[in-house]
Amino acid sequence: MIQNRDSARKVADFLLQIKAVMLQPDKPFTWASGIKSPIYCDNRKTLSNPKIRTYLRQQFVSAIVEEFGKPDVIAGVATGGIPHGVLIAQDLGLPFVYVRSEVKKHGAGNLIEGEIQAGQSVVVIEDLISTGNSTLKAVDALRKAKCVVKGVASIFSYKLKASEDNFKKAKLTSISLSDYPTLIERAAETNFIGEKDLKTLEDWRKNPEGWKK
Repeated sequence: MIQNRDSARKVADFLLQIKAVMLQPDKPFTWASGIKSPIYCDNRKTLSNPKIRTYLRQQFVSAIVEEFGKPDVIAGVATGGIPHGVLIAQDLGLPFVYVRSEVKKHGAGNLIEGEIQAGQSVVVIEDLISTGNSTLKAVDALRKAKCVVKGVASIFSYKLKASEDNFKKAKLTSISLSDYPTLIERAAETNFIGEKDLKTLEDWRKNPEGWKK
């Protein structure tokens, strides 16, 4: 869910402005899950713009405190959630850790990097939520470390049924600064996309697994 409608529209505008959103209906992107998508959102580009980076940090902090209260630790999901997680932790004066996608194959062999203790409350930071599978792997690692995961906060969510089902099954609240419906609405309103592309994007979200098959 999104916390603030006006802010969600502004975040969508920022993503369009810096061309973090790419459309390729005729040459779709392939996700790790195997899903073919006509749209790709590269939120890493926000890090190169101080004004946008600052706005995202401020909105993250506000949304996290409002929804979850102040946790003991902020955890970023590697790799996209790490830089924003660090900024959020710094603003809140909290410790930061990050969760790898897999156990490190050398050195200490860590999955969670940084210092964390059993019983500590954690909010997990992602740059983007698609199916939610990679996020929930990180959540599972933190829960196995006996942490209390209060929820997940991301810049952007595709709001796919798969992710909503996955978070519901995991009994976890997920909030996003902006989402797919808001993004394509603003893209149409600002003439970033035409009617044909709008229909393609709407059709894809109705059935992402079956699209282009």
